[in-house]
Amino acid sequence: MRPLTNAPRPAPPVAVTTARLAGQLPGSGAEFTPRAPFTLDVIARLPGATADDVALAHERARAAQRDWAARDVRDRARVLGRVHDLLLDRRREALDLLQWETGKARAHAFEEVVDAAGVCRHYARRAAALLAPRRRPGALPLLTAVRELRHPKGVVAVITPWNYPLSLAVTDIVPALLAGNAVVHKPDTQTACTTLWTRALCTEAGLPEELWQIVVGEPADVGPALLAGADHLAFTGSTAAGRVLGRMAADRIIGCMLELGGKNPLVVLADADVERAAAGAVRACFTSAGQLCMAAERILVHASVHDRFLDRFLDRVAALRLSAAFDFGADMGSLTSRRQLDRVAFHIGEALDKGARVLCGGRPRPDIGPLFHEPTVLADVAPGMAVHREETFGPVVSVRPFRDDEQAVALANDGPYGLNASVWSRSPARAAALAARLSAGAVNINEGFRTAYVSYAAPMGGRGHSGTGHRHGPGGLLQYTDLQVVAHARADLLDPRPGADPERHTERLTALRRTMTRLGLG
Repeated sequence: MRPLTNAPRPAPPVAVTTARLAGQLPGSGAEFTPRAPFTLDVIARLPGATADDVALAHERARAAQRDWAARDVRDRARVLGRVHDLLLDRRREALDLLQWETGKARAHAFEEVVDAAGVCRHYARRAAALLAPRRRPGALPLLTAVRELRHPKGVVAVITPWNYPLSLAVTDIVPALLAGNAVVHKPDTQTACTTLWTRALCTEAGLPEELWQIVVGEPADVGPALLAGADHLAFTGSTAAGRVLGRMAADRIIGCMLELGGKNPLVVLADADVERAAAGAVRACFTSAGQLCMAAERILVHASVHDRFLDRFLDRVAALRLSAAFDFGADMGSLTSRRQLDRVAFHIGEALDKGARVLCGGRPRPDIGPLFHEPTVLADVAPGMAVHREETFGPVVSVRPFRDDEQAVALANDGPYGLNASVWSRSPARAAALAARLSAGAVNINEGFRTAYVSYAAPMGGRGHSGTGHRHGPGGLLQYTDLQVVAHARADLLDPRPGADPERHTERLTALRRTMTRLGLG
């Protein structure tokens, strides 16, 4: 891994921007001081919220929601559709903030900007059609009329992590707002300034500021209050936290979308284009330094091409450029926190102690920045090692051969997670057949994760310990609505007339049912 010579220094506007944004955050609790991964400088001083602060945020959101829900959906769509252009126009501000708060490479920060803009565009164009009343067949043709209506939930609680603070916030919050809801949002304190910047952009586009409330704090302090006032929950984070929040949502009998962890396999079949697979595997494993729930952490390669693939993959990994600069020169950036660096070091160290081998990387790189770690490739990873089954969430991947498709499927499905998978083959039919056998919510063919994730018209979610519910697709918006059916009876044929023989009435209804069946009705 070749460090670039650029010194790790923030772009001057970043410090000014974060101080200004932090001043917009309400809270009367303890102060938080997140630190920039590139330098460990304090990003901003953030006032933490108390339970009372969260309750007040819910009160303000609910008051603002009534007028917002009363506006025509096309008006709401015009407001949030403007965010698409604003994100692209102000992308340099977003990139500086994203790099400063997360430490990711600028190219990976740009992927967040483009993704967020795409989500705004997709749902702004489709919200009116998705939310429009729909006619449904009634029990008796011509005599009954049925309509399906969609109403906003009310106030949606959204909890987002630090690794994709722009993309994940927009992906969950924009559909919720378009559906007519208000939002009380708890971003991770590490990336709260990116969230505040995004809300300011939406306000500039015309969104009422009170509609999107932002609070920060420790989960144990603000979590119960956040759920107590919510009508729905959207959460992205760890499986352990998802279990707790899912139970809290169930106790309140509200819906929830939980996108949790992953230990995602990348399968290279015997007929794969090895050069293309090696290049794609680098992107799949080391985007955002592997701090991505959809990143590949296990590479399975057919024995006949294993050595050839490995040679090309290792060459590409070794050539990756690491840098803390605010430019597009780096291939990979920093880890975001000391906790993530320690987790990466533990997974690698424990694996080596139990017999695994490092094929490339394996070391932290404090010469580049305090939280940098080399992209690392391991071999001989086996059951019993933490890195075998636990999500590392860092730039670490294991590689192992398989002998046939049956073994590939068994290895890929070995584990409790089921978020994302990747299959590489020159045969679309063969790849699709194997993909259908994988226990994953999304499978990408000849790509790592982006093809499925940015197909906004298709739902995205996990299986098993990777979560419940979906974002994207029609359901990504409709999950934030309550369904109501309004059925109108134009005549009453279901009950017998006064004085009529009940048995003869049932015979008439039976004959009517048979006639409807012959006509293909009902």
